[in-house]
Order: sequence, then C-alpha cells, then structure tokens
Amino acid sequence: MSDVLFPSIESIDDCAPLAERAMQLIRDIFPICRSITGAGVRETLAHVARHVPLQCSEVPSGTPVFDWEVPREWIIRDAFIADSQGRRVVDFRQHNLHVVGYSIPVRARMSLAELRPHLHTLPERPEWIPYRTSYYRDSWGFCLAHRVLQALPEGMYEVVIDSELRAGSLTYAEAYVSGTSESEFLIHTHVCHPSLCNDNASGIAVVAVLAAELAKQRPQLSYRFVFAPGTIGSITWLARNQHQLTRIRAGLIVGLVGDAAPLTYKRSRRGNAEIDHIAAAVVREIDANARVREFSPYGYDERQYCSPGIDLPVGRLTRSPNDEYAEYHTSADNLDLIRPHALAESLLALTRVIERVDSNRLFRSLNPHCEPRLGKRGLFRTVGGGGPAQSEEAMLWLLNQADGSHGLNDVSAASGIPVSVLTEAAAALTAAGLLEETSGRSLPRACVTSEVAAKT
Repeated sequence: MSDVLFPSIESIDDCAPLAERAMQLIRDIFPICRSITGAGVRETLAHVARHVPLQCSEVPSGTPVFDWEVPREWIIRDAFIADSQGRRVVDFRQHNLHVVGYSIPVRARMSLAELRPHLHTLPERPEWIPYRTSYYRDSWGFCLAHRVLQALPEGMYEVVIDSELRAGSLTYAEAYVSGTSESEFLIHTHVCHPSLCNDNASGIAVVAVLAAELAKQRPQLSYRFVFAPGTIGSITWLARNQHQLTRIRAGLIVGLVGDAAPLTYKRSRRGNAEIDHIAAAVVREIDANARVREFSPYGYDERQYCSPGIDLPVGRLTRSPNDEYAEYHTSADNLDLIRPHALAESLLALTRVIERVDSNRLFRSLNPHCEPRLGKRGLFRTVGGGGPAQSEEAMLWLLNQADGSHGLNDVSAASGIPVSVLTEAAAALTAAGLLEETSGRSLPRACVTSEVAAKT
C-alpha cells in the first residue's frame, strides 16, 4: 500500500478543484437558518449528503448526555419588528441573524423604551448585525445594525416572533470511510451556526469535500467524519459512543477555514500526541506564517473531546481562531470573506496530515525502564565523549517516544530527524528486540481507569 493517500494532490493548485466544490457548497448552505436543533440542521445535512453518504441520528429532547440533556427543538417561522405604519424595520426574512437564536414566541405591542432591552447591536460596527443566542434560558430578542436602531423614532411597535420550542430531537450525522484497520481518525465540524460563512459554512464544506475525496482512496486507518451542533452535539455524540472511543487514534476539529488568516493549529490537551507533532509540522511547512497554539479549555468542540474523563488526542485546525477576526459572529462573516485560495490551502493541510498519520508506523518499547544499553548490542559507538551520530540520536528519540502512541512521522516532526533515518533506526532496534510495532489505538484515560478496575 502506498504511503501517499492522495497521489494527485501535491500543491495548493491541485486542491483548487476541491476548493471550488467547497465554495459551491458554502453558497448553497449559507442562506439556511441553522441552530443547535431543527430543520436548518437537517436541510444542511441534506446538502452535505449530496457529496458524501451520511448516517443521520436523531436524539430525543430530554435525553441525558453526561451533565447535560438534549434541549427542546426550536422552530422559527418568522420574526419582525414593525413601526406604526406597519413597515418591518427589522425582518427575519431579510436576514436570519435578526432574531436571537432560540427566542421564545412573542406577539406584543410595546414602546421603543420597552423594546430596547431586547435589542442587540454593535455600536463600533454600525452597519453589521451581531449573532446572538439564548439556548438554555427562555428569552427573546432581535439583532440589528446600530445605524438602524439609531434611526428608530419613539413610538409604539408591533413585535412578533413566530417560533416554537417543543419536544423534538437533536440531529447529527456521520460519514464513515473504512480502512484496513479498525483504528479511527475522527474529524468533527459544527453545523449549528446560521448565515455565517467562515464560522462555519467553510468547515462544513471543506470536511464534506475531504470526506468525499478520501472515500475514493484506500486508507489504512478508518475515518469518521462527524457533523454535529456545537457543544451539545459533541457532548451527545460522546455520550452515545463511549463504547468505541478506544478506537480513536487521532482527531481534528475543523472550522473557520475559509478566511485569509494564516493556518492555525491548536494542540490537544495532551500536547505531545501524534496528531500534535504531525499537524504542527504540516501547517508550518505549508504556511510560513502558520500559528501553533497550546491547548486551552475555550474554543470549539475540542473542549469536549479533550475533557479530563475523555482526553482523546484531538486538536483543532482553523485559520482565524474563534473571536479573533472582526467579522466573527456578525453579518460581515459572509461570502465576501471567503477566499478560494484559503479553502485550497486548508484542504492541502488536511490531506497532508491525514497522509502522515495514516502512514505513521507506531512503536512500543520492550525495554521502557530507563534507556537500554545500546553499546552491548552493537548499536552505539564504543568511544564516548562526543555527541551522538544522527543514527544514534534517532534511536534515542525512538526509544524515548516509543509508548505505543508515537511513530515515525511525529518523532520526525518533534526531532527534525528525517523519516528515512528513523525508519532505519527502528529496523535496527526491532531486530535487537527493543521495539515492537503497535496499532496505536488511543485509550482515553477514563477507559484506562475502567479497564484496570475491571481486572482488579
């Protein structure tokens, strides 16, 4: 089997056709009003399913998922504020950001003074509409350009939010690409934001196109692509899939991948996992301005996959991180913000990370208690005092990292030693009985604890 999973992709230019497919999907799904539940998510997933087959799951409202429960389903039909002449001065039909997500139903007449506490604007960006939500507290509101608010005269207004919160379900979907191994690479993207392009129509589209392209290949690992609402979606998926978390060898959260900012990789909670070494090396190779961030418990769904009781080796790939570009969560996050070259570069980064993890041979030390004596096995120089040769340094790196979850590609990324040199060193150490190759399934610590408890 070739180590190159995507033989036709060697440069950003090779990703241009994929980027155009992603761009078209972004155009298709941008107008859809999405939230953490409801018809918008299902409509979006129907568009994704035209690119790659999906298995959709519906989880009923009220289902316990760890410390949370699946919320009521939100249905929104219309929302507006009309002046005394009946003219809609704020209209959900013109832009779906105009209503606060998960607003309860309202039908009332009120003065501008009564209405103001329910109005959200951005005074520093008077032409933009903010994006606001109220998922877990019954409330209501409207978002509008500050310029529009300033122009509203005193008087009475008709206020209507034609919405409904009822027992329904939360929807998520998976695409699965089977490999020769049951060990899995997980890629997750959030599907809950309404008409926001970079966040996260770009992530949905890039992941859909990537899944479709990977399905044409013959990978070693198996690949699971999860399309789910932010936070509650990943929590729900994890709660329903605890039995198979031990299969996940590596993972990425993908989103905000269409703007002009440099590639940004955020490490997993572990910080030195296989995915951390490889993804950091890849983004730096592709983009001289790429950024590598340490883990923090703020961001997107990496927070859930990297929570202490789960602790999976899952990092995050974005361009602009959340909250770090002016257009974030505003109406200015539109089609004009997306750069086809950025989509292509993001796809190139993802294909290279996948290729390197997929071909990464992992090893476990058979003599892990302190450094084994290499000289007596003829693997180290007989005269000391100088620095090690590269071949000797390669053996030291391999032995130190050989915990069953690190392999040649990520040791190369961490050490700077070429994979070819590490391959020769691994062969010598294996022949000497000091290393063995392993499948590299990544046991979450919670699972380790339960397995140990079961044996005692």
